[in-house]
Amino acid sequence: MTIPANSPTLRSWIPVAKDSDFPIQNIPFGIASWNGEAPVPATRIGDTVIDLSILADMGLLDGLGHSREAFLAPNLNALMAGGKQGIRALRQRLSELLQEGNATVRDDNATREDALLPLDQVTMHLPVEVGDYTDFYSSREHATNVGSLFRDPANALFPNWLHLPVGYHGRASSLIASGTPIHRPMGQTRPDPQAPPIFGPTKQLDLELEMGFFTFDGKPLGQRISTAEADEHIFGLVLFNDWSARDIQSWEYVPLGPFLAKNFASSMSAWVVTLDALEPFRIPGPVQDPAVLPYLKADDGAFDIALEAALAPEGGEATTICRTNFKHLYWSMAQQLAHHTVNGCNIRRGDLMASGTISGSTPDSFGSMLELTWRGTKPLTLANGEERKFIADGDTLILRGHAQKDGLRIGFGTLSTKVLPVVPFV
Repeated sequence: MTIPANSPTLRSWIPVAKDSDFPIQNIPFGIASWNGEAPVPATRIGDTVIDLSILADMGLLDGLGHSREAFLAPNLNALMAGGKQGIRALRQRLSELLQEGNATVRDDNATREDALLPLDQVTMHLPVEVGDYTDFYSSREHATNVGSLFRDPANALFPNWLHLPVGYHGRASSLIASGTPIHRPMGQTRPDPQAPPIFGPTKQLDLELEMGFFTFDGKPLGQRISTAEADEHIFGLVLFNDWSARDIQSWEYVPLGPFLAKNFASSMSAWVVTLDALEPFRIPGPVQDPAVLPYLKADDGAFDIALEAALAPEGGEATTICRTNFKHLYWSMAQQLAHHTVNGCNIRRGDLMASGTISGSTPDSFGSMLELTWRGTKPLTLANGEERKFIADGDTLILRGHAQKDGLRIGFGTLSTKVLPVVPFV
């Protein structure tokens, strides 16, 4: 697919560092505020945030099918109403305005001063108001590792796993933006299988290194989205950390799955990177054996996006604990969306679909502490000499992701979350 805004020859009049995640070929979308003003839609070039409401007020974003009010909204949902073509047209217009040869904003000092602000003066917010959130379980390596840890390694995958994208419905109310701290959750655990359960803080707080995608409006209730149609319903991706309390989960999940172990928080990065921006990094997906049922056959492939997780103790430097890749997912986004809707379930603008933990085939590519420390039996050593079996109070978890090819780098920035002590009962 040829998309003009993706041309590797484009350069912006806004300075961009060589290793930046945000060259002019990215044009991500987020929600930003500064100087106490209300949050508004924005994009980013290098370390400069561009207020789209100012550009809209100047009439520079007219004729794209978006109302002026959409550029004043505290989330991206109104802009998403135009679907794939509306966002594509907006991204193209922004690309043209920000190219080095375009003087429209570059030489307009007043507009430039109002619309452009350094990243360090900006507060980022959740980009989308999420109505429904679904978490999948689409990494074969992760599912195999977890099955090996808790069941028979020879039968690590459940019988359904190779036939459908396993998923469950999560909690949208506790989705939080990067930079928002979380408190250690509490719940029931049963450390001694011969004794009654106990109540208290989790002792096995864990990350789940994932990515999530947002949907445009889907079809009416009762209709389905095919794998061939799926891309038209996908807005873009974010980094995602679906926090997990492993000891709470292992006691509570039978028979209906995780509950308190997962609903206390899920963190996402600030910038939505469009599927169009990631198109140059699309690659063939994994061979699926056994063959999938006809409604799941897809040719959307995978995306080569390098991912990493780092852990920084209170007052200490960060240690990279995991390097993996989005391409390791067995089930693609098109297959996830097709399966989600094959029974007639309707999706809505702003729905979030998370990938599930993304693990590779080597121990340093496992996407959770559960796997990295092999359920606490192989502790990690941080740069300051401290050991971790799971995540401690005061730790900050940092996720990063980017795609890179032929000198072009498209990234997501960082997803950072600090863990605070449990909130006591009063």
